[in-house]
This record gives sequence, C-alpha cells and structure tokens, in this order.
Amino acid sequence: MVLKKKKEIQVDAFILDHQQLEKLQRFSKAEEQNLASLLLHCAQLSNGIQQIQCIKQIMPLVKKMAQNSACDPMVKACLDILGETYFALGVKNPLKKVLASSLNGLPEQFMTLAIQSFVCCLREELKTTDIYLYRKVLDNLASCMEDFSLGTMTLNVLSSVLILQFLQKSLLDIQEENRQNHGNRIVQTQLMHDLLIAIKVSMMLVQKLQENIQGSLWKHHESFVWQSMCSLLKSSANFLMDATLLQTVQTTSGLAVILFTKAMYEPIEELPSLVSDLLLGSMKHAGVPAWFVSNCGTLCTEELPDSVLLFLCHGALAMLEWKNGSMGENGEKLLLDIVSVLLSLSSELKESSTATSLSRILAIWTSSALAALISGSPNLKIKLNGNSDIIGKLLEYIYTHWEHPLDAVRHQTKLVFKNLLQIHRTTITGSNEKSDPFFARLTKRLLSLEWHVKGKYASLGCLVECVGTENILQLDRTIPGQILDVMNDQSLAPYASDLLETMFTNHKGHFTLSFQESTWIDQWHDIWVSPLLVILCEGNHDQATYIIDYYLPKLLRYSPDSLSYMIRILQASADANLGSCSTRGALGALMACLRTARAHGHLELSNIMSNGLVSTEYIKQGLVHQHNQVCIDALGLLCETHRSTEIVSMEEMELIQFFIMYNLNSQSPSVRQQICSLLRKLFCRIQDSSQVLYKLEQNKTKQELLGNSSKRHPLGILQQYKDFMSSVCDRLFEALFPGSSHPTRFSALSILGSIAEIFSVPKGQAQVFQLDQEIDSTRVRTLIQCFASTFEEVKVLAFELLMKLHDVAFNLQDSENLDLLFQAAVDLSASTKPYDCVTASYLLNFLVHHKGLEHICLGKYVEHKPWMDENTSVSTVEKNTLAVIKLLLVNVEEEIFHAKKSLLQAAASFPIYGRVHCITGALQQLPFNNLTLVAEWKEMVARLILMSYKLSAVVSPVVQSSSPEGLIPMDSDSESAGRLQMILHEIQPQDTNDYFLQAKILKEHCKAESEKLADHRPVENICTEMRGKERQTCDVTAQMVLVCCWRSMKEVSLLLGTLCKLLPSQAASEPSDGLITVEQVKHIGDYFKHHLLQSRHRGAFELAYAGFVQLTEMLSRCNSESLRKMPEQWLSCVLEEIKSCDPSSTLCATRRSAGIPFYIQALLASEPKKGKTDLLKMTMKELISLAAPLNESSSVIPQVHALNILRALFRDTRLGENIMPYVADGIQAAILGFMSPVWAVRNSSTLLFSALITRIFGVKRGKDENSKKNRMTGREFFSRFPSLYPFLLKQLEVVTSTLNSEAEELKIHPSLFLLLLILGRLYPSPMDGTYSALSMAPFVPFIIRCGHSPVYRSREMSGRALVPFVMVNEVPHTVLSLLEGLPDSTSPCIRQNNIHGTLLQVFHLLQSYLESKQLVSSDFQQGLGDIITCIGTKLWLAKRPNPCLVTRAAYLDVLVMLSTHLGKFQKQGMQLFGFWEEMNGVISDSELVSGIPYSSAIPGLIQYLQSITKLVLSVLSVTAGPDIQSSSSPVAKKIAKPSLSIAHLLRCEFHEVRLLALEAILLWLKQINSKQIAEGGGSVLCLLIDLEGTFLTMALKEKNLQCFCKVLEILYNMDLRNVLPKTECSIKMNPNELLTWSLNIVDISNSTEIQSIALKFASKLVIHLLQNHQQISEVVLKKWVQLIVYFCGDEQQTEMLLAAAEVLKSVTTFLLINEKLILGLSDTLAVWKCVVLLLQNEDLVVRDAAAEVIQVAQSEKKISKGTEFALRIVNAPMALDLAFGILCELLQQWGEIRAGVPILLEWLLGDSDLKRDSETSALEEDDYLFDKGEVNFWGEKLTHVRQLSKHLLQLISMTHLTLPDHGELNRLSRIALDQAQLVEHLLRALRPTPEFSKTAEFTRLAIQKERISVCLKILNLLKSDDTCKNENLEK
Repeated sequence: MVLKKKKEIQVDAFILDHQQLEKLQRFSKAEEQNLASLLLHCAQLSNGIQQIQCIKQIMPLVKKMAQNSACDPMVKACLDILGETYFALGVKNPLKKVLASSLNGLPEQFMTLAIQSFVCCLREELKTTDIYLYRKVLDNLASCMEDFSLGTMTLNVLSSVLILQFLQKSLLDIQEENRQNHGNRIVQTQLMHDLLIAIKVSMMLVQKLQENIQGSLWKHHESFVWQSMCSLLKSSANFLMDATLLQTVQTTSGLAVILFTKAMYEPIEELPSLVSDLLLGSMKHAGVPAWFVSNCGTLCTEELPDSVLLFLCHGALAMLEWKNGSMGENGEKLLLDIVSVLLSLSSELKESSTATSLSRILAIWTSSALAALISGSPNLKIKLNGNSDIIGKLLEYIYTHWEHPLDAVRHQTKLVFKNLLQIHRTTITGSNEKSDPFFARLTKRLLSLEWHVKGKYASLGCLVECVGTENILQLDRTIPGQILDVMNDQSLAPYASDLLETMFTNHKGHFTLSFQESTWIDQWHDIWVSPLLVILCEGNHDQATYIIDYYLPKLLRYSPDSLSYMIRILQASADANLGSCSTRGALGALMACLRTARAHGHLELSNIMSNGLVSTEYIKQGLVHQHNQVCIDALGLLCETHRSTEIVSMEEMELIQFFIMYNLNSQSPSVRQQICSLLRKLFCRIQDSSQVLYKLEQNKTKQELLGNSSKRHPLGILQQYKDFMSSVCDRLFEALFPGSSHPTRFSALSILGSIAEIFSVPKGQAQVFQLDQEIDSTRVRTLIQCFASTFEEVKVLAFELLMKLHDVAFNLQDSENLDLLFQAAVDLSASTKPYDCVTASYLLNFLVHHKGLEHICLGKYVEHKPWMDENTSVSTVEKNTLAVIKLLLVNVEEEIFHAKKSLLQAAASFPIYGRVHCITGALQQLPFNNLTLVAEWKEMVARLILMSYKLSAVVSPVVQSSSPEGLIPMDSDSESAGRLQMILHEIQPQDTNDYFLQAKILKEHCKAESEKLADHRPVENICTEMRGKERQTCDVTAQMVLVCCWRSMKEVSLLLGTLCKLLPSQAASEPSDGLITVEQVKHIGDYFKHHLLQSRHRGAFELAYAGFVQLTEMLSRCNSESLRKMPEQWLSCVLEEIKSCDPSSTLCATRRSAGIPFYIQALLASEPKKGKTDLLKMTMKELISLAAPLNESSSVIPQVHALNILRALFRDTRLGENIMPYVADGIQAAILGFMSPVWAVRNSSTLLFSALITRIFGVKRGKDENSKKNRMTGREFFSRFPSLYPFLLKQLEVVTSTLNSEAEELKIHPSLFLLLLILGRLYPSPMDGTYSALSMAPFVPFIIRCGHSPVYRSREMSGRALVPFVMVNEVPHTVLSLLEGLPDSTSPCIRQNNIHGTLLQVFHLLQSYLESKQLVSSDFQQGLGDIITCIGTKLWLAKRPNPCLVTRAAYLDVLVMLSTHLGKFQKQGMQLFGFWEEMNGVISDSELVSGIPYSSAIPGLIQYLQSITKLVLSVLSVTAGPDIQSSSSPVAKKIAKPSLSIAHLLRCEFHEVRLLALEAILLWLKQINSKQIAEGGGSVLCLLIDLEGTFLTMALKEKNLQCFCKVLEILYNMDLRNVLPKTECSIKMNPNELLTWSLNIVDISNSTEIQSIALKFASKLVIHLLQNHQQISEVVLKKWVQLIVYFCGDEQQTEMLLAAAEVLKSVTTFLLINEKLILGLSDTLAVWKCVVLLLQNEDLVVRDAAAEVIQVAQSEKKISKGTEFALRIVNAPMALDLAFGILCELLQQWGEIRAGVPILLEWLLGDSDLKRDSETSALEEDDYLFDKGEVNFWGEKLTHVRQLSKHLLQLISMTHLTLPDHGELNRLSRIALDQAQLVEHLLRALRPTPEFSKTAEFTRLAIQKERISVCLKILNLLKSDDTCKNENLEK
C-alpha cells in the first residue's frame, strides 16, 4: 500500500498575436463552427489542458470539410497560423506533441498547403542570428524529424543546404561564444547543452539525408552539401579533441565523427580498417582520402588522448552495422581491435565519469560481439570462445570491477558478464551446455569465493540461467542455507535475495519440466521455504528482518501457494513457541508472514479471522510482544493492506486502541518511526474508505443494489470511524501528561501530526473527522508546554502541530495567557542555560502568528510605528517578526555595550547568544520572496550585520586565544592568577575593568556592579527582573565564559549565514531590490575567512563553518560575476599563505590546523559536482606537493597544514568519487610523512592515513578484526590505485632490508606498521587468473621477512598480514616451508625473534586453514597430516631445551589450536594417537608437573603457563572422549590416563592457571546443563567427578577475586543435591551456615560481580531448603529479602539489577504466586515491589528480564486455571499492568485484602519528601550549566500510578471492600491531605509560567498532585459505606 498523490501536469497555453486574431475573426462564422472559429475559440482559452481538448477537435472538423475546400483562403490562413503556433511552442510543452499528432492525420488534399505554410515558417526560423535563440530553432528541427510526417516532408522540400548551412553556422557561433564566456559557469552550461543539441540534430539530419538523397551526386567535392558535410565533420573532430567541453558533448562528437565519415567514405568496405588505424594510431596517409586528412587531421597525426579513444570506440560500436557480417573480415578485425583498446584503457582511466563510460561501452561491445557472432566466421568464434584470451581479459575486468564503489560501473559489469556467457554459448552451439568445461570451471570458482563479495551474487545469478539451479545444488546442497545466513548484513541482503529468487524460480521451472505429478512441490518447499521458517522463528533479529523485507515478498509473489504451507507449519507450534525478547518464535514468524501476505494482496484479514487461521488473542499477544519486531509486524498486519480503500473493521479498531495503550513508550527510534508510519497508513485508509462510503451514501440506488450483500451500513461505519479517531486522539493527548517520557511524547506528537495532516481536506468535501474539534484550551496549553521539553525533536513536533491548528489554538488562548508566554520567551532568551534560548525561539516563532501580538505584548516594549497600522496588506507574520526582531536587537545592542565593560558580568547574568539565536529562528520562518516592508527589512538587515560584527569583536579574543578552554582560573590562588596574566597579555581582550586584571571569584563584586549598571539602563530593556535578587551571587567559572563566547560566535555565524541566503532573491537587473547588497556579502565572506582561519576553539570554528557553507553555496549560484569569482580568489590566497609559511602568519598550526581545513572544505564543496571541478584539481595538486615535499624543506608547517587539510577533504563525503584519483598520492604522502623526524608531521600523517584507510575500505562497523568486510582483493586494490603497487613493494623492500642484518642491534623502521596495516586489509581472490600483472606473490617473501622484526607488535601484524596473501590451497606448503625454516636444538645461532615471528605466522595461517570451508576434501587431510608430522620434528621448541618462554608459549599455542580442531573431527588412524601421545609428553615434561622454579617476574612466564594450561585442558577434553576411552589399542590406553588432573590445575599457585581451569569447568557445566553434550555426556562428566568438595574449600580460601567469582558461579551451576552433602566434611558447615556465609559475602564484597553471583547462589539455596522443608531462621530470610530490595535500588548497576531479576524469576513460582504466603505478607509484597520497580527501570535489558517474572506467573496461571490463552511474552508496560492485576488476584486468594490494600495505597502515594526535593532541585538547577534536570528516557511515575489505581478500584468494586475505621487508612488520609496542601502552596510560590522557568520542579509537583488526588479518591471510597460507593464508582 503506497501513499503517493498524483502530480498534476502543468501545460502553458499558447497566445496568438493581434494580426493572427484579426485574420481568424475575418474568417470565423458565428452561425456554424468552422476551422477559423474553432482556432479562435482555442486561442481565447487561458488553460493549456482545455486547449489540448480543443486541438483534438480540429482533425474531425477538417475531415468533414468538402473536397474542394483546399482552395479556400480560410484554410490557408488557418494552416499558416497552425504552423506559426507549432514553431512558437516550447519543445517540452505537451501542446506541441498533441498538435503534431493531430496534423499527422491531415487529409491528402490539404498536405501541399500545410507543407507550404510550414516551409515558410521554418525558413523564417533559419534566419535567426541571436545565438541564445539557436536552441529554439534546433529544438524545432529536431521535433520535425521525430514521428511527425508533415515535419519530415517540410524538411525534404526545404533545401538541405539551408539547414546544413544553419547547423554549420550554429556550431561555430556557439563554440566561439563559449570561448568568450570562459569562467561564467551558468552561461557556459547553457551553451554546452545548446551545442549538444546542435550536434544531435546534425546527426539526425545526415541520417535522413542518406535515406532521402538517392545516388551520390552530393558526394561531388564541389557540391554545397559536400562542403557543409566537411565543415560539420571538422567541427565534430574539434569538439572531440576539446577537453574543456562537457563529457556528453565529447561523447556525442565521437558518434558524429564516425557517422559523418561513414556517410562520406567510399568504398564503404574500407571504412572498418580506417577506424582500426585511427584507434591503433597506425594511420598511413597514403591510402586515406585527402578530405578526411584535411578535416580530421588532429585525429590522424597526434597520439590521441585516452578519453578521445574511448569516445571513438563508442562511436564505432554505435554507428557501424555489426549484424549480418556486412563489414566482412575488416569488421571482425575492428571488433577485436576495439576490445583490446578498451581493455588497455581500463587500467588508465580512473576518473569516475570516464570509468563509468568505459564500463558502459564495454557492455555495448559485448552486445555488438553477440550480434556479429551470429553470422560471423568460424575464426571469430574461436577468438571469442570462453577459453580465449579476450574473454579471459574481460573476465579479469569483471572481477576487478564488480565491487567498484560506483553503482553504474557495477551494473554494467554485470551486463558484460551476462553477455559474455551468451557469447560463449553462441560459440559452442550444438554441444551440451551443462557439461561444458568453461561453465563448470566458472561455477566452481564462483562458489569458492567468500559470500561477502557482492559481485558473486549477480554473477551466480547469470550462471544459474545458463546451467540451471539443479546443477549448482549438486555441487553443494547447502547453498540456499549459506545465502540465507548472509542476510544478516543489510548491505548484502538485496543481492542475496535477488540470487535466491533467480535460483528458486529456475528450480521450480526445472521441476515442472522434469516431473509430471505435483509431488515435487514438497521437495521444493524443503529447499527454499523450510530454512526460511527456521530463521524467522529462531534467527537473529537483523537476519529475520532483512529476510522478511527482501526475500519473503519475492517468494510469495512467485509462489502464493506456499503461504498455506508456511501458515500450517507455524500455526502448529505458535502456542508452544511464543518467542522471547531476542527471538520471534513461531508466533512472530506467523505475524511476519501474514503481514507480508496481506500487504501484497495474497490474503484478506477477514479471511484470516473467520477461517480461524489466527485468533484475535494471538494478534493481541503479538501487539504487546517483548520482541519489538513482532509488535511491529502485528501492527503492520492490521494497518497495511493492498487496497487503500479497504474498510477498517471493528476488530481492527479495537486492536489498534489496545496497541496504542502499551506501545507509545518505545525507546527504539526505528520502532517509533515504524509505528508512526504504519498508523499513518491506517489513517489514510480510514480517510480514503470514508470518501468511498460518502459516495455510496449519496448514490442511494447503488446502495439498494448492495443492500443485500453489505452487512454494515455506511453511516454506521462512518460513525464508528469518528468515535475511533476521537478515542485515539484522547489517548494521545493523555500521553502528554506531566513527566511522560521523551519516547511517549515523540510518538504521541508524531501520530497527532499525521492525523492533522491526513484529515485536513479542502473545504466542501465531507470529512469523517477533524482534529480541530477535539482541541480545547487545556490541550493547547499541553502542546505549548511541550516546548519546554529538553529534546529538540519534541519541540519541533509540537510546533508543527500547533502551526497546523494555529487558528483554533489562538482562539482558545486569552490575551493574559499570551502576555505571560511572551514574557517567558523574552526571559528565556537571556537565560544562562544554553538550551533555554531554543525554547524561547520556538515560543516566539509560535506567537508571531497571532494577529494581536503587537497590541498585547509588544506595545509595552516597542514604540508604536506608523507602518504597524496603515499598511493592511502586510501579513501578520511579517509585521510581528519585524517587531520581535527589533525588540531583541535593542536588547542585544545594550547587552553588547555592557559586555564590552565586563565579559564576566555578561557570562554570569546575560549571555548574549540566546537573543541572537531567537533572531535567527525568527528570520528562518519568514517568506522572503514576498515581503512588503522592504525598506524596513533592509535597514534591519544592515543593523543585524553591524550587531554581529560588534558582538564578535567582544567575544572573539577568547575563542582565538591559544588556550580558550582555561581562560579564567577556577581558583583564586596566586599561581593561577599569574597564569591568567600571561594569557591576558597574549590576547589583550576588550575588557576594560579589573575583572580580568585581578583574578578572583565573582561574588560580592557582582552586587556593586549590578547596582552601577541599574542606573544607566534604558527603559526599553526588559531584563531587569531577571537580574533581581536570585541571580546576585554567581560564581563565574571558566566554562561559563567560554560557553558564552563560543556560543555567541556560533549564533553570529548562523545568523550571517542565514542573512546571506537573502541575496539570491534579488532580480539581476535591479540590485536595489535585494535585502542585502553585494558589498555586505563580501564583508560577511571576509568575516568568515578571518574567524575560520584564526579561531582556536573547535565549537567556534565548526559553527563558523556551518554559516560559511551557506554563503559559499549561495555564491556558486548567484548572478554577480565578482561574487562568483570569490571562492577561487579566497582559495588561492589561503594556499599561498600556507605555502609561504611566513613567521607573521596567524594560521593555527596546532589543533589539527583548527579552522583551515574547514575553510577549504567549504570552498571546494560548493563547486558544482557536474562540472570539471577545476578548483578541486588545483587544490589537490598543490596540497599533495606540499604534503610529500621532494626536498627536506626548511619549514614543516606547510607540510603539517597540507596533511591536515587532505585528511579533512578525504573525509568529506560531499566530494564523493571526485577525490578518489588522489587517494594513491595521499597514501604515499602519509607513509612518507610517517618517517619524518618531526613529531607534528608524523602525527598528522597518522591521522591522514586513518582517514584514507576508511575512504578506501569503508567505515568499519563490526568489532571482528579478521572479518572480510572492509577489505578488498589485491587485484581490485592495485587496479584502482596502480601507482601503489611499485610504491608499497619498494617500501617493503627497504624496510625488510634493515631487518635481516646479521648484527642484532635494534633497527626499527617507522613505516613498517603502516605497510602491514594496509597489506592486512587485502586478500587474494580465487578469481586471480594468469593475466594479472599485479600479482600478490612478490609481497609474500617480504611479509615473511617482516616477522623477524625486533618489535613484538610488528611481528604480530606480519602474522596477520601474511594470511590474506596465501591462497587456501597453498597454506600447507607455506606452513611446511616456515616450519622447516625453524632451527633444530643443535643449531649454533638461535635467534628467538625470528622463531617467534615465524611461529606467529604459522599460527595465523593454520587458524585460517582450519576454519576454511574445505574440511572434507582428501587434500585437506593429506596436508594436515604432513603439517602434524613436521610439527613433531620441532617439538623441542615447546619443551625445556628451549630457554625462551615467549617462543615456547607461541609453539604451544599452535599445538593447542591443532589439538582443539583435531578433537572436533577425530579421524581414526595411528598418526593421531601418536599426536596425542606427543602432547602428553609435552605436558609431562612441563613445569606444571615438576613445579615452577621461576618467579612471576620472568618475561613470558605467565604467557607460557596460560598456553600450557590450555593444552592440558584441550587434551583432557579430547582424551576423555568415548573414542579413546573405549579403544582397545595399547597406545590409546596409555593416552587415556592423563598426566595431569583438573584438581592439580586448581591447586596451582598461579591464579592465571586456576582461572583458565575454572573457566573451562564452567563452560563444561553449562554445556551439560543445557544438554549440549547429551550423547557423549559421560566424557566431560567423568572429569568433574568428586570436585564439589574442592570447590567448596576453594570458595573459602581463594584470594583472587576473579577466581573466587568463578568458583561461586560453578557452585551456582552445580546440582545442590550433590553439593550440600559435602559441606560438612569439606568445610565444616551445615547448609544454613553456608547460606549465612553467602549472604555475608553479598554484604561485604566490593565487586558487583561477586555480589551478584553470591546473591544468586544464596537464593538458590533458600529455595532448595524451603522446598525440602528445612528450617531457615526468620532473621536470615529477612536479610535475604532486604538484600533483594537493596539490589533493586534506583542507582544500582545494571549487573546487580539483572541478578535481582534472575533471582525474582527463580522464586516466582514458589514464593510470589504460591497459594500459601510462605514469607508473610509484608515481605512478599516487598519482593513484588521489586518486580514493579524493575519493570520501570530506564534500562531495557533490566525491564525485559523483569518481564520474565510475569511470563512465569502467567504460564503457571494458564496451567493451573486451564485458560485457553494468556498473554505471556509481553513488553514492560503490559507486564506492569499484568503485575498489578496478578497482585490484586493474589490478595484475594490469600485472603489478605484488608491488610494488603493500605500497603498498595502507600505505593500509590509514593514516599517523596516534597520540601526537601524542591530545595535540592533549586540548588542543582543553578549548579550545572548544561544539566537539563532529570532527562526522562523511559520511566513514567504517572503510568504506574494510573495502572495501580485502575486495578485497586476494580478490586474494591468486585469485593465491595469498606474499611470505615481503619487506623492505617486514617494515617494515610492525614499524610495525603497535608501533602495536597503543601503541593498547592509550592505551586503558588512558583513564578508565572513555571513550566518554562522551573520545568523540573513544576513537573515534579504536577505528578505528586495527581498521585495525591487518586489516593484521596480511593481513600474516600474505602471509608464510605456501600450506598455512596456505587454512586462514586459510577461517577
């Protein structure tokens, strides 16, 4: 269901001149309609659409006219006028097309007349001499040739000479004019397009000439036509060679050159060889006609530029005839020459536009080759066979470009591949395609590629069409599953789903042909549908989402019958598998399938409901599911339909209301967006279907026909719609209650906004619902209060909504209220809190729309101006905005005056930026194109600019100082005062008084100063009250001054940027009309330049940049020549200044060059992208020469600047592909800069390098270092940056030459690290063929040598970097050669660094090999066997003879990895037994067995111990397996007895060893518990026998915290039935003492991790003891409950909250919902309160964990009560509601209502101390500058109050409960009444409009007020007797 409105077509009407009208009036007859009167009527219409209708009536009328009327002068006159009109109409006007198609039907007898008229008009046209009118003539010539028979005849009659002459003249004139207008981009672009059209028209004409002129008379060299043709050819050749023209003009000229030559050349058979010679540059003048040499001399003589060759190839392919073999052998040679030229160009042309053209032309070549092959010679078939050289090179091109960053190139590459396959098929016609070796080889290669290669998908898709899906599946059945696995990455999902679609479509076709019966459908479903369902139920969130978005619709569209299969399977398991917070479950999958099916029209909701496919209960469960996406899918099922007019049923409306109750408060922005857009679709459906219903209601007759079938009456439905919309609006306005969270507000306002938009239909149309009628004054006030939100997006939404309703809004507000709002806005604009001015801006922007504003509010502050009254045409907004800006400006000017005296005073009392922000805001919503008070605005703009400069002068010294952040010391000690003096000397600020000269804290001084100020304050100023008593003492901190200054700079920049935008609105002719003059714009430009190049504070220059960008964008578009040239001048100036490195320069060389990169970025980004980007080219050339200087220049500052600027430019996305040609130079500069002796250069080089890596390989999104994303194949990398191949190789050579010197001294080459970083990002592709000159092989020996570096990190990097360079099948060979290179124990010279580097390389290579997909092949096993044998020969390195512990550890790591992997695929055979035996030998030889003789200070000891421990654990888990334990061979028996036990490891003195052992045990336990080792479960279990005692002992003695934590976790995961019997003997405690001990641990530990696990263990003990009827003392239980309550406190860490949630879930069944009260009422309710608290936690993970408590309770309820359906997996808001419901039921069940209700009432009232809270908040509010009070992301106190009170009221009414004289209630009543009085008092004490001035406090009081009133209501109910009660409840 798509929501798009049709665009209305605009048609400009034609108008006839006076003479033409007179002529028509002479001939028209009043009594009957003739041609003249029809035309006259047509000309008098003002609407183009009506004229079209009228023109269509001409032909029928003409056809009726008599045969002899051709002589009638009236007809002649009318045809003349039609001709003149046709040529006068613009080419894009639909009237022209309509007129042409009408005249195409002109009867024979009128043809001659019409042709005469047209010829006459066209002759006039061709006399045009104005260059700027040529375009019109050209368009007319083109229109005459396009599907217009009359036009074509006209051209035939008119002599070709005339037209050719005109074309020849126009080409030369336009070229000349273009030369004269060099630099004027706008005019040049226009001329280029004219030139393009002229060339196209001349080509069309020549093609027509060839068709029409028989014989070759014109080929006489004296004939006029011939000479014109020569001139055209010459011009085209010149254009082709002219690189300053647009690329499209050059391309078209390439076509023209070939076309004209083809028309003129004889004999035509020789033409291909002429073109071949041109392309190959082997032109011999002997055989070439003289005319060709004289006109195309430039093409014959010179070495042609690459781009010209490219365009000539295109011309030859497009203009020559390739079919039917008409060009013979020469043609075939040309075809092959073209492709070789194109392929050689592909390595040269790197610019994005030419690379795109090249790929497109290659695709055209493949199409031409296909055409030529069909009738080609056998020789051509051999040349173009799949195994031929040419196809090989084309495949190279494809593999290099299929991942190209440009979309167009990737698309063309796919086309080339597709055509190549067709070409090969054509060459092997007759033989079997399926078994063809070329296809087989290609398939195998493509499948061996990794799935992250995007090119793989499209190519496989093309292959499937050739060889069929079945053949591919025979190679690997798991392919569909593999592709589905890829779909958790959004960038790959579209490609993957397209490939799947191609495959399943082809497969179904194959099945349908092969099998007659329909039995195959199940097999098809198993392959393509079943895996999808598994992922939808259990897959991860992203994967399921992308499959639903991309794959499911394709599957359903192709095979709608599969839907019933899917529903059948999902329904069967939906109740059992409802999903969870992380998986969708069968229910979620079902919702997704139904939603997709309904949205694509495969299902109706009524069918779903009535056929019982899914019950309302299920949809309800879906709507409040814990998994966000299930909610969205369930909502989508209700909202999305195929028809936008489908009627919304009652059930749908009820379900939507249910959804809105619980889902507005979603913390995920994407979920909120989806909710809003889905509801929007629903409202559109209501709107559209209501219009249909109104029409039905009007057509009563139709209504009666439908009467029988339609069950619901239209008026009834409309009323339901109205009620539904009204109740939705009520709910949404309710959601804006005090303290509602940001997500709730955002959702409610967004939905209200779309309601206002959708239901605002033009007047006169019946409207089902109007939001205006739902609005009252409280709702308006609520919306205005949303401006006080701390989130800007809420302010924006509220503002937009109020604008849609502003008539109603203002009618409902009285003038007193508006006055208060205006006052509040003006106060906020001068607040010291930065976010207050944003609120002020929104308030003012809202108020300026009110007609009475100037009388109500402005009258007090601004003297009355005459223009306010007399000029009634002035719009309200304009008048009010002008007055508001004036008022703000007066204040700013006065504040600047005071700030000059004292900046500190300004920062503390009236930071000026707020006012300026409000001015900018007011300006931005003004309609500048139709202002009436132009003179006033001009004056205002001038004043604003002046004010900006003044303000900037006051604050700029601070942001331009060398250390703006610490400008005022925080302390008043003498040392910092001294520091301040230095800073002051440096910046000499404007402050004249002694604040700056004597550093002090500004307290008392403030009093005296503000009194002084009060004396000379003008009357106009309204800030007096603000600076009253409460602001008297203010500490001025450095932060306050800095914020005041940089924000003022920011606002000035944005204001000036906004003012610049006023320039384009002026007319070019009359500069005085503009609001801003050219001079002013130039000054603003200089201002920005000054600040960007001198500010030191990032905030200041980043925002100056924002304003400057607005200016530069405007400059590139404006008409004034001098302004257009400015960016170029500025750029060359700043580059000169950087180059000169003048000592007096003020450019900032630290702070990453501060604003300079921003300045240059803004200038370059504003340059038009479509042009030649000359500025960018010039700048990059300059910068790169500065960044990589050839000689060691004296000053490094220019180099640092250049590197910093380059970094900014490479990071700027706006420069797009245009910057890619400079990447290689950038990398070189960075690597060379990294070797500089100067730190600043190295630092900037590193930053540049990092930016370039991101630019080349893309933004890194994942954490996985080894992932194949953000990498590319070596071939792709070096073909895109060819200059880096020799550079990197050379650098590597230099680096490694220093490593292998025999002397062991430390030579560290700085760039080694960077080289390895780049090389580590490359990988070889199986597609690397034999053709690649850029082979990766030369790098391998160098990288291996890098492993000998003395730097540890470099050795590690070389290990990683080697992996990508070695193909998988080469790994065994490489590993063996590396291992053989290791020394023997007897070698004389053993260098440990070399050994270590080699071992790391072996480790990484083996790791990649063992994880690769080829674990099954026999080569793999053979290779692995060889490696194991070889490793055995060097085992001494892992044993004691090797003295270096680091290399011993590295060797052990290799053994651990092998051991782990071999354990996974145990293959029988002696060699493995041998391997395990050797491992046992290594272990028994190790220090772990014999005792460790070293102290931990030995380097590498810990590393070694960890590695040997991992080996022990790995071997233990393998040898405990059934294969070895049950084997009878003597070797196996020997292996089965381990040389070290687990217990031995646990007793080791080094905690690292214990920790590894404990972690392994924990993992085994968890696997046993989750039944993962069910089959071989015995294996690991035998290792854990009898360890319980050891763990208990460890728990008491362990000192290391990490180990202690793991021990506790192990005990928690063990079965207590095994643990508790051992407590007595191993630690002398009984179970109760163990419980007390674990509770004490929670108390005394400082680690949250230990506290959490100890509490979980204690809780498990409590439940175990209680269930086994063992006594626990009251005190211990109380303590346990208190700890749970403590864990659920507000400020606790997430880890503790999650532990509490887990504990609560574990005790739910036994303690919380048990029929007996085991803990007693108050404790049980205390634990329930913890659940409620956790359900309101800000953290989603915590809320989800707490919701599981409710899941357990609801599931128990379902089992015990046997209810059909209970909501179980629910989100937090629903869980909270259910929790209160369950609690009220339990109170009844326990019979504790009387005792329980007062406790719940206390929860309602809350336990806050209002007085204390208000005092602390007042203190806090002034403390922090940026603290916005409590930012509310989720928790809402009133939500839980409302839900609890709802359930309490239900409970009271059900049980008729009264407690007339209950002491507890009386106490509560007293407290509530006292609090009610206090709240009223505190609210009255606040200032007017407290929602803006004291937002946090006002909100808190409003919440408390509602809590108290709800509580009092219930208390009154409980006290009253039954009679009153029922009345009260009814109320």
